[in-house]
Amino acid sequence: MNASPAIADERGPPAPVTIITGGSSGIGRALAFEFARDGNDLLLIARNKAALEQTATTLRTENGIRVETLSIDLTEPEACQIIDQFLNQHHLYCRHLVNNAGFGYAGAFVKQDESELLAMLDLNIRMLTLLSHHFLPDMLARREGGILNVASLGALLAGPYQAAYYASKAHVLSLSRALSWECWGKGVRISVLVPGPVRTDFHRRMGAKNALYMRLGAGISAARVARIGYTGYMCGKSLIIPGYISQFNALALKFIPHDLLMPILGWFLRARLGGRDKN
Repeated sequence: MNASPAIADERGPPAPVTIITGGSSGIGRALAFEFARDGNDLLLIARNKAALEQTATTLRTENGIRVETLSIDLTEPEACQIIDQFLNQHHLYCRHLVNNAGFGYAGAFVKQDESELLAMLDLNIRMLTLLSHHFLPDMLARREGGILNVASLGALLAGPYQAAYYASKAHVLSLSRALSWECWGKGVRISVLVPGPVRTDFHRRMGAKNALYMRLGAGISAARVARIGYTGYMCGKSLIIPGYISQFNALALKFIPHDLLMPILGWFLRARLGGRDKN
């Protein structure tokens, strides 16, 4: 499914916009401020309408840019068509796409609720893939813009007690790196942001607030992740790992044997399990 080509009308050519999914909180919100500071007009997409409007108002006031908001559930079957209709109605086209929306689900795999598990995979994998496929053709035709996908350091390995979540982020990493190669030299950048633990509400919502890695107080701020991610994306880096600790961990993972790593990681990730809710 490809986006319809932007066609000029009596209003003149459509204006470029950066689309950020999950733009009302956490890393997505922080990335919105980074794009805004560089003068990029924005379309923020999330389910929480009140949080979207609050973020948009702050962005407009601080940066004097155009900020539109669209409150939808991205897992709806017609999500891409709804976004297209909104863009056409407001005479916009997607220059940059930031696929940030997603959520995690912690706990023993066999005890996880099937509907919740599938909902996570639907958002983290299917919608990210579909949105990328939907907007990339027009970017290539214009030879401008690109896609910034938000993955996780967990994409680099298997994660006991967060098994499906880690696997979903492995898909994001693999897809992004492959697309980066396919788009090389065509005027379009494809980057993947791979943060370690970030100081947001994400881990509490996924049911991992009592896991050992969270009790140790690890993590960097969403603002720092966004700053590094935005700079790396604009510089054309295909893989962006924010923070020296995460970079060291990513390097170490290449040398630690899998059989040794799994019990250590399982010990760190095993939570005194609870529920989670969506971003």
